[in-house]
Amino acid sequence: MEYVKLGNTGMDVSRLCLGCMGFGEKERWVHPWVIDEESSRSVIKKALDLGINFFDTANVYSDGTSEEFVGRALKDYANRDEIVLATKVYFPLGKDLNSKGPNSRGLSRKHIMSEMDKSLKRLGTDYIDLYIIHRWDYNTPIEETMEALHDVVKAGKARYIGASAMYAWQFLKALNVAEKHGWTRFVSMQNHLNLIYREEEREMLPLCKEERIGVTPYSPLASGRLTRDWSESTLRSETDKTQKSKYDATVATDRLIAERVAELAEKHGVLRSQIAIAWLLQKEPVTAPIIGATKISHLDDAVGALSVTLTPEEIAFLEEPYVPHPVVGAL
Repeated sequence: MEYVKLGNTGMDVSRLCLGCMGFGEKERWVHPWVIDEESSRSVIKKALDLGINFFDTANVYSDGTSEEFVGRALKDYANRDEIVLATKVYFPLGKDLNSKGPNSRGLSRKHIMSEMDKSLKRLGTDYIDLYIIHRWDYNTPIEETMEALHDVVKAGKARYIGASAMYAWQFLKALNVAEKHGWTRFVSMQNHLNLIYREEEREMLPLCKEERIGVTPYSPLASGRLTRDWSESTLRSETDKTQKSKYDATVATDRLIAERVAELAEKHGVLRSQIAIAWLLQKEPVTAPIIGATKISHLDDAVGALSVTLTPEEIAFLEEPYVPHPVVGAL
């Protein structure tokens, strides 16, 4: 395993991050393809054995049960001081996200402080290494959010803070507000980036490079669309409404890119997923793609991507068919 600094910090993270959205009690979540605690523990143990020290979850995943599964597994299998544990705040918990009260979501001081304590309890830890805002809150002043996050850090409940899924102007505004007031700045951006969705290259990636922000992209395999023949289907591809909303509108052009991934995979004698991850690893300033593994084989495959080197010509071959896509992720 390779390790790198997370942005402009002294904290070392593995070059791959294990995303834990696929862990939890399925009856308490919108995705029927999540795996139970016993299966998730096996995946987490395998990740640790492979040298992965970076784990990403969120309070909303499976109504908090993802945090519970991750917390118990890491307590049993890992040295807490060597683990980089990330979780997120913004969405209300529960299967029906629209049935909750007005203070059950967002980035108000009230919600941040309440959800931080609940996440700590579920994870069974005294602190979060990276506390991430899951979306931009249009209904709360960014000053209130940044001061609350600063206070969480100063209270010792979080070591660093990060952001996810927003426009570059919003991220820059948050960075400037923190700098103006002497508050804790974001050190990472968790954004939507893969071979068939590259809109982040226009503004967000250059901003993160300039500000020395660590980038931890989610959905590196486009919910599996870059890993299999276009005609193949899985339980996730058939039931995951989120990935359908992200990619169904651009099927024609995306298919050309997926076919080129398959062609290069055959040329290198590796898996398609390894080509897609290898492409992402060479993209500046990407720190650690988030790998959503629900099988041990997914981790073995992802780690294999670290040994794949793409030439400039091969990168250009993969990127050439891309056309502008509607912005998804930032809301």
